Amino acid sequence: MGACGDLLFGIRIYWKAAFSVIWPIVLLPVIITDYSEHKRCLYVILLMAGYWITEAIHIAITSLIPILLFPIFNLMNTDDVCKSYMKDANMMFITGLILAIAVEYSHLHERIALVAIDVVGVSPKLLHLGIMWITAFISLWISNTAATAIMLPIITSILLELEGQGIGTIYVREAEPYVSQVQMEDTRRPTKSTMCYYISAAYAASIGGMGTLIGTGTNLTFKGIVEATFKDGDGIDFGYFMLITVPMVIVLMIFATLLLQLWFLGLLRPNSNDAQSIAIGPEGVAISKQVISDRRTQLGPMTFHEIGVLSCFILAIVLWITREPQAFPGWAQQLTDLKVQDSSVGAAIILLLFCIPAKPNFFNVFSEDEAKRPKEPSTGLITWKFIYRKMPWGLIFLIGSGFAIADAAKSSKMNDYIVHNMGNLDGFPPYTLMVLGCIVAGLLTQLTSNVAIANITLPIMAELSRKTKIHPLYLMYPVCLSCSFAYILPVATPPNAIAAAACNMRTVQMALIGSLLLIVSWLVLFCTTPFLAGLVWDFNSFPDWANKADNETFGR
Repeated sequence: MGACGDLLFGIRIYWKAAFSVIWPIVLLPVIITDYSEHKRCLYVILLMAGYWITEAIHIAITSLIPILLFPIFNLMNTDDVCKSYMKDANMMFITGLILAIAVEYSHLHERIALVAIDVVGVSPKLLHLGIMWITAFISLWISNTAATAIMLPIITSILLELEGQGIGTIYVREAEPYVSQVQMEDTRRPTKSTMCYYISAAYAASIGGMGTLIGTGTNLTFKGIVEATFKDGDGIDFGYFMLITVPMVIVLMIFATLLLQLWFLGLLRPNSNDAQSIAIGPEGVAISKQVISDRRTQLGPMTFHEIGVLSCFILAIVLWITREPQAFPGWAQQLTDLKVQDSSVGAAIILLLFCIPAKPNFFNVFSEDEAKRPKEPSTGLITWKFIYRKMPWGLIFLIGSGFAIADAAKSSKMNDYIVHNMGNLDGFPPYTLMVLGCIVAGLLTQLTSNVAIANITLPIMAELSRKTKIHPLYLMYPVCLSCSFAYILPVATPPNAIAAAACNMRTVQMALIGSLLLIVSWLVLFCTTPFLAGLVWDFNSFPDWANKADNETFGR
């Protein structure tokens, strides 16, 4: 092979280990030339950004770097760094995840999906419509990954049953050059309709997750950074966030549905090959409907467990929305003068999930029928063992690290430094700055974790708003949403990876449709955000709470 070949082989195998050692050395000029506080903070953030983007070190482990380096670099003491990891937004994320896990534990999510698809219809275009909108709705309340994982088995069952009846094709086999038929590995590739169903679930999960604060970690990162940076502000209210974001999600879902059907299913092209390939006729519709009916029959009637979880779920939403609605005094204001935040609601619901039994067999304690008497106590609506197994602990670290970065960037004036070196931005219209920020965030989020990109971009947008005297949420809110536009690559977000792997979709195929959807999403965001968000936040003024306590900026 030769020395060069051996070297290339070694780099291919050990490049992550090499990068993890070389990258901190490459960044040393940042602090060697200027060991000021903001440069030390910038060094740590660039170090983490490199590890996040390349995943040379696992994203969750990279998120622990502030606990080590912020105290060593004299930016924050260890106690303060650790407190940043457990702010209200992160606790709300944890409690929201537990509620979502309880939904999965009770199998309520599958019942909702099956009933909704049965109502919407099972012809190819209606099935696609149902998959997208049901996934988006479920993703409003649970993680995007879980919402995608819920839908894929349902999609697979329907497609397999249709193919078994000779209606439709899930895969086509491609011939590999220079490989004999005997030696040929599995080269199945999904048909366009198959790709459409699978990738639509992933895209709908990403879009739907934007609609509520608990729908995605990116939104909770936004909430945490806003409330940490602007301590005198009103914060981000659950109900108002839904009020302005859900309409935008609906508009975006309409355009995304049309785009995917145009691209894959021959919408408005009845004579095209795409349209002809999904013409299953009445027989195919009947088979699809039978598959859904059989799955519903297997679930049986709604259980006490499902009813209990659904009741807790509805109660949580009501309490979040009415906590401090501003339109009228909320229940929290009636109970105490202290600030009660969304994580308190989450904690209350989690307690209920553990206290309410999954089976009502306690009613039979005094039954004369010995067989009906319970032999052991029922578990709660959720168990810690199931939570422990399903909880994405790494994502908790990732969100927490973002809050630590935001606190350190603020105290070290690093964001001031970055914005100061951007040049004179005062002449740019606010709308232009918002668009540029969204484009940068949207492109970066195709390469790594959405939350990681939000952690990096949102504090900079906060400081930019101060320098240009633009309402902070005018810049931060749309940039936060743009961080969820992860459509182009499988690595951009777990739903993409799950869907692409499930149907063996090529990266180039995802990149093509994902790029189009990214452009459509930006256009919808740019047209709707200033209007919808302006109904809640006064974008025509620069609020007093956005000013720094010392009214100083970097370089003055």
